[in-house]
Amino acid sequence: MLRTLGQGIDVCLTVTLMDGLVLARSAFNHSMNYRSVVVFGRATVIDDPAEKFAVLRALSEHMIPGRWDDVRQPTGSEIQQTTVLSLALTEASAKVRSGPPLDDERTIPCRCGLVSFHCEWLPESRLMTFACLRLLNRPSML
Repeated sequence: MLRTLGQGIDVCLTVTLMDGLVLARSAFNHSMNYRSVVVFGRATVIDDPAEKFAVLRALSEHMIPGRWDDVRQPTGSEIQQTTVLSLALTEASAKVRSGPPLDDERTIPCRCGLVSFHCEWLPESRLMTFACLRLLNRPSML
């Protein structure tokens, strides 16, 4: 797939980050809070080993700051075996949903609200933890 994308074909890339579940009084009104982007462009292969190294370092540092310095650096062979693509953006679209449920409070009394998700890097344990934090209840929703 990466070889095909690297041939300069048009690409559509979609990324969605789910921030939490939105629980309403009615299943019809359940939703999720999210951030989403769709980008269109043409992918090209980055061949220069130094540029590939810089891109991989930037990606690693973006995901887990400080991690790059904690691990063994990629070897020349590993850099050569890794395909890195650049995507020149032709067009992009973003969409966000946030907030509590949007439903009729008169329907039925039940627990509803937000189930938030949280991702945390714990350097002392060297683990990434994902946690479902809590169901947020508003008194008017009980």
